[in-house]
Amino acid sequence: MKFQDEFRDRELVRNMAANIQRMAQRLSKPVNFMEVCGTHTMSIYQFGIRSLLPENVRLVSGPGCPVCVTPVGYMDKAVACTADARNIVATFGDMLRVPGSRSSLMEERAKGADVRIVYSPLDAVALANANPERRVIFLGIGFETTAPTIAASILEATRLGLSNYYVLASHKTMPIAMDLLTADPDLALSGYLCPAHVSTVIGANAYKPLAEKYHIPCVVTGFEPADVMQGIEMLLAQVLAGESRVEIQYSRAVSWEGNPKAQTIMERVFVPCDASWRGLGMLPGSGLAIKPELARFDAEKALEIDPGEERENPACRCGEVLKGKLSPFDCPLFSTACTPESPVGACMVSSEGTCSAAYKYGR
Repeated sequence: MKFQDEFRDRELVRNMAANIQRMAQRLSKPVNFMEVCGTHTMSIYQFGIRSLLPENVRLVSGPGCPVCVTPVGYMDKAVACTADARNIVATFGDMLRVPGSRSSLMEERAKGADVRIVYSPLDAVALANANPERRVIFLGIGFETTAPTIAASILEATRLGLSNYYVLASHKTMPIAMDLLTADPDLALSGYLCPAHVSTVIGANAYKPLAEKYHIPCVVTGFEPADVMQGIEMLLAQVLAGESRVEIQYSRAVSWEGNPKAQTIMERVFVPCDASWRGLGMLPGSGLAIKPELARFDAEKALEIDPGEERENPACRCGEVLKGKLSPFDCPLFSTACTPESPVGACMVSSEGTCSAAYKYGR
């Protein structure tokens, strides 16, 4: 397959691994490179990238999974929405089994709640259009990758004149979280494999303030084995040269400016807001809220939602895993009490979660 097979060439990847070994011999101290994209995390585990690297080049998985960083309180609100028989809760499939304080969407659906899996926010708009007597609440989570599509769904609902379509919004933006992680001395990050999907929307220029502020190398990297290995080579080259700039490895999909149409759609619907991240806490300005003039589509403002008291499972270590401070293998629940079939934390639920990737490919 074009743009896939050539990036999975074993001999090419072996040569890259040998070059990384040579470069690593020149390092004065070990380096920690973090990826903040769930697809990168899955790819690194799936293709055994860590096994190709020398001991002084360490990959750290950060908060790149949108389902995983969604806090328990949001899931409690989503579950609360299922209690009203007038409501249809529409969601992407990987949200079904994420535990809230007392229940999950899958449990509520088993009890009879109307929870439906959709593949696009526009599917949820179509549901609202086809069921004018019901209220359709779409669970709008994700980073800058999905935010434009959810913004487009609100614009489409406006065009159709719908009064029964709502979004329970919990969107996050990546650069502010990366700023927090870079400032953490415990992580001692040496560089970033920047998220590719997000970067197609916001552009590589978005990471320049981070590189300049913290003097940290950033490389926007693709998902195939050769992509990731080349991204690591590019980061090592910057470290060895004492440089800190933004580079694009994934040039077949990412530009410096990003996608201006997607950015415009987001700006028409959302405004920056403070956002709560699982593991990172409340990060000022890191979220996207629905604009006041579109508040009729904002489920939290337009509907009465009582999520009850938020209760985190004290045994769950997802927060530390998301910050890159704990490996899934160091969590006492991993693969015993917490499995994909019976998850305790969100990192084991999502197909892009670090614990899920480690369970599937890393054991």
